[in-house]
Amino acid sequence: RGEQREKRRSFQPFRWLMSRSRETAKKPLAAPVMPSLPKSHTYAGIVHCPNRNPRSLSVCEVAGDGPPFLALCRLCLAIVPGAALYRVAQCGCYFCHQCIQQYVTISAREGNVVIPCPDGTCPVGGTFETSEIEKLVEKEVFQLYLRCKLNRDVELDPHQTWCPGPGCESVCHIVPGLGNGNSSPVHCAKCKLTFCSECKERWHAYQTCDEFRKQLSDDELPSLPGEDLGLIKRCPHCRVPIERDEGCAQMMCKRCRHVFCWYCLASLDDDFLLRHYDKGPCKNKLGHSRASVVWHRTQVVGIFAGFGFLLLLASPLLLLAAPCLLCCRCSSCHRCLDTEPTTI
Repeated sequence: RGEQREKRRSFQPFRWLMSRSRETAKKPLAAPVMPSLPKSHTYAGIVHCPNRNPRSLSVCEVAGDGPPFLALCRLCLAIVPGAALYRVAQCGCYFCHQCIQQYVTISAREGNVVIPCPDGTCPVGGTFETSEIEKLVEKEVFQLYLRCKLNRDVELDPHQTWCPGPGCESVCHIVPGLGNGNSSPVHCAKCKLTFCSECKERWHAYQTCDEFRKQLSDDELPSLPGEDLGLIKRCPHCRVPIERDEGCAQMMCKRCRHVFCWYCLASLDDDFLLRHYDKGPCKNKLGHSRASVVWHRTQVVGIFAGFGFLLLLASPLLLLAAPCLLCCRCSSCHRCLDTEPTTI
């Protein structure tokens, strides 16, 4: 009885405040209670939940033939009914259908081949299957996804490569051991072109790729559309065609990672401060403002100065630790000599 009196006293201020409110005086508050819940779990329109921990859609269980329920989507943080949920096949996580469509569409447009589950705490770490992506995105986006997936599969497969022929987009099979060194002749069944598997130029049977590049002149290379107008140039190191539409004049080849100037094709691999664009025919042609160039040089100098300062601070510690390291190494050598068997 004492506990019941304490509970009644604790509800007295709440009832008095609700009775003084204008909205509750006109119409009492009522919370909808599911008919499947027992009456013992409800009191004065308040639903009593035995489990106080909020259930996540990634671990909740959906009853196939059970009553509809409400759950929280961890992407948009909205309460959605069970009919509007989507279940990831590989890990079993649940999200609302609209959010999962937008997530998969954006991931596919960005060129992601492996689309993981959007739940950061997914216990399985599942990914979306190809059949799921086809159902969730539009046809155009799915074709882009298949194209990116094919490019990734060809790049990861050492026995496949793309044909470098103009206008030919067929995948060719590489047979190892037919050529000299690491290169092998590859024959395209579509355009009948035979090229080298390493440098992607026409097949050179008795020459290495470097020797063939030095011998090959620019006149012998096939002309590309837009090359005469200066829109397409070849990398001075690996001769792969590169197109530039706008932006900085400092270019980096995607194949060989060579950094060069777009206008004069001079090497910029060792030019960290971009001094090439301070004089000569390429002066002030970098494509950035003077303030951005100064800021870039300040960052580079700051990085080198920071490394030098750390090395200067660590030099006394290194000098003190050098004798200890030498002693440890000498002791280990003595132990090895002591453990060696002696022959008489």
